[in-house]
Amino acid sequence: MSEPSVRKIIHIDMDAFFASVEQRDAPELRGKPVAVGSPAARGVVAAASYEARAFGVRSALPSVTALRRCPELIFVRPRFEVYRAVSAQIHAIFADYTDLIQPLSLDEAYLDVTDDHRGLNTAWATAKEIRARIHEETGLTASAGISYNKFLAKLASDHRKPNGQFAVTPDMGAAWVEQLPVAKFHGVGPVTAAKMKRLGIETGADLKAQSIAVLARHFGSAADWYYGIARGIDARPVNPSRERKSSGSETTFNRDLTDPAEIEAGVLKMADDVAAWSAKRQQFGRTVTVKAKFADFRQVTRSRTQPQAVRDPADLRATAIDLIRTLYPLDIGIRLVGVTVSNFETSDAAMPLFTSAPDAE
Repeated sequence: MSEPSVRKIIHIDMDAFFASVEQRDAPELRGKPVAVGSPAARGVVAAASYEARAFGVRSALPSVTALRRCPELIFVRPRFEVYRAVSAQIHAIFADYTDLIQPLSLDEAYLDVTDDHRGLNTAWATAKEIRARIHEETGLTASAGISYNKFLAKLASDHRKPNGQFAVTPDMGAAWVEQLPVAKFHGVGPVTAAKMKRLGIETGADLKAQSIAVLARHFGSAADWYYGIARGIDARPVNPSRERKSSGSETTFNRDLTDPAEIEAGVLKMADDVAAWSAKRQQFGRTVTVKAKFADFRQVTRSRTQPQAVRDPADLRATAIDLIRTLYPLDIGIRLVGVTVSNFETSDAAMPLFTSAPDAE
């Protein structure tokens, strides 16, 4: 994967994201089967911890069925504002490694790291560092798939879950796909998988054996997609789905800090990083946000929106310091600070998506 012509794609997938956030924030839930959702008769499971998954509890499962499978199951009400805040932390980490980030949901995204922004030499090393930073800064684990296209990267991220990574290199891609069940393929939902099974197509090798004419007869416009992925081919670019809305920088201290001078030194450094990015891109925002994470992993933010975009680095620094000082006096140490600018005057346009996978049923 070192040739310049080969794309380097990483698919990052958080491990049991919602449930893991709940176990992180409530230590008494750790090691226990947890479901995020409602235990009511008409409730459904939004997410399940790995301990719950061992009993066959999965997302979208009716709550009554989940409780039958696992009578010890603990239900926790979802806190989507917390999940969104953690997702923003994770995406801020991604932005340190590439501008080509395609979020799929709060807990997964594609990253094109063909351009080695951090000088780590390989996509493997990049994925490893990203996962380490996610764990350090959020207390959560993520899995990663690394390959030369999006289809294979997504498949690969499931291969060493949880808290692992796996690479599918160009010399192994086509053969690796052949031995996988088609039911695992992105773009092959349950209805299509059942139809393929009726046609005798159960593995990648079975799919590869079909001509494009046969596939078109049975699957219409999706035929080209299935023909390609059976051979490990996927030309879709990593496509940032929206204009960039913010830019931020954050740091985790080596120890929990209570001294305002030390905390503010970190805030100033993050403000300078953001100012440098804004100057380079000529994107300036009206809203400045300071984030602080405490030793117990509680996170708070403070924001201020100015009438005009903040262009002077000195103004950005002064605003960031004013915001962090609203948290004093401290009764607990701070482990992380971050500074973000948003509400841009201008934004980069998103790239168009050239080709798409069929929608899953």
